[in-house]
Amino acid sequence: MEPRRVSGKNHWYHETQSRTQHSDVMPLVPEAAHVDDRFLLDLALPDALLSANQRWLSAARTLANQLFPDAVSVNRLRTFSDYDRLSTALTVAQVCGVQRLCNHYAARLAPLPGPDSSRESNRRLAQITEYARQLASSPSIITPRARQQLDDVGMTLHDIILINQIVGFVGFQARIIALFQAHMGFPVRWIPGMPVQEDADPDRFTSDSTRWHTDLEVIEAHQANTPQGEALSRWQNLAELHALAPVLAHEETLLAGLGELLNALTFTHPLLPLSALIPARINGSVSCFNYNSGLWQGASGLPEAVRNGERAILAWSHHYPCERALAQAAQLLTRAPDRFSAAQMSPLIDHGVSTPDAIALLAWTAFSGWLNRLRIALGSAQQVT
Repeated sequence: MEPRRVSGKNHWYHETQSRTQHSDVMPLVPEAAHVDDRFLLDLALPDALLSANQRWLSAARTLANQLFPDAVSVNRLRTFSDYDRLSTALTVAQVCGVQRLCNHYAARLAPLPGPDSSRESNRRLAQITEYARQLASSPSIITPRARQQLDDVGMTLHDIILINQIVGFVGFQARIIALFQAHMGFPVRWIPGMPVQEDADPDRFTSDSTRWHTDLEVIEAHQANTPQGEALSRWQNLAELHALAPVLAHEETLLAGLGELLNALTFTHPLLPLSALIPARINGSVSCFNYNSGLWQGASGLPEAVRNGERAILAWSHHYPCERALAQAAQLLTRAPDRFSAAQMSPLIDHGVSTPDAIALLAWTAFSGWLNRLRIALGSAQQVT
């Protein structure tokens, strides 16, 4: 990957080439680094909207502070520095194209000293950036080989879990901010030339009898220390985290934060499985797709239509305008959050979904994308024989 050679980090697209220059460099919007709310980045929500979503927003803020604290201590097992965390977050923000995120992470990254300019450090940073960009923009192309490449540049199991959590979280954050901005009627300001995420290869979804597994080291209950054991016993009981928890428990604090957010976001609605089916199909998470297919209790044929792609969804939903509106909104939110606007929210509400439910359904779409990426990056789906 050819590094960009530009002066300073006063731009969204940061270079992967390390340097030792220490001149005063300012980001485009330096004040964006200083926010009271590190999840919504001081996006001002109406009181009623804030109150209705306060529980899960609070859980998301906690995770934001855990992933991006003011200072990070590195050691032999956890080598991911504050620079690594923020440069990864900026890479994901760039992929999503949501301006508020790009400004924030660029502003926080700008004053930090980069790693040394050795060949090894440059290779490590380039690999981190490339992996984050691929997982954020085209998760279905991530393979165990991509994870091995992280190991090859000295990243530990703890680092690998952390980078995947960061990519998932920032993608979720971008889509939530885009969702709230659309609800409040903000104009869409997407960057010209930004690509739209393509759907995963349909060949991945030929079997509906698959199970997810990981080749990473897992933590069994009898091996866990006290905090890990507590996290496992609490969060492995959630269906969405049952298989992931033994891997994520290596970073038990983040597992607990993810579980709290999942609990707070979960609600009962007949269209909820559709909110998760759309991102699973686009992102290429076969196990997530098959799980949510089993939860669908609406009109027959929907999971098969989603499996077969956008044209099949349009054909199936001809007599189901509400399902069509949700599918189209979830598709754009998943593929291009920077282009998501009130034009996608309005049809859903016009067809009878209440505003709180519409927000909750699309927030579940955003969260499902995070789960998709964790399953793709930390394991694979195998056909059950």
